[in-house]
Amino acid sequence: MEIQTHKLISQEFCGTPLVVEKGYSKVELKTTDKMIVDETGLIHGGFLFGLADYAAMIAVNHPNVVLGAAQVKFIKPVKNNKTILAEAVVENSEGKKQNVNVTITNGKDIVFQGMFTCFVLEKHVLK
Repeated sequence: MEIQTHKLISQEFCGTPLVVEKGYSKVELKTTDKMIVDETGLIHGGFLFGLADYAAMIAVNHPNVVLGAAQVKFIKPVKNNKTILAEAVVENSEGKKQNVNVTITNGKDIVFQGMFTCFVLEKHVLK
């Protein structure tokens, strides 16, 4: 399926789509030195959120989708030089509103869980 939204996003920082289907996406992110916050190699949580947000947006996959709200949990830390995977599933749709459940895993471990409230607008948010 062709991606209809966020076409200019930095895949280096927000992940590379592996699967995009109606109401579902799988996005992979390889963590790098540019994402660490200290000498332990801890990855900043903002990169996990960006990955999850991108996965949610392409699960909805509409040119005018925007994020309205998110309820998230950072469950486990992620270190540098790891490949993490986000899976996003549209749980329900009510008019313009779509709720997307996103889980990020590092191997078998769940490291992030979130519910993203997305809205499909009639026109681009900046127009």
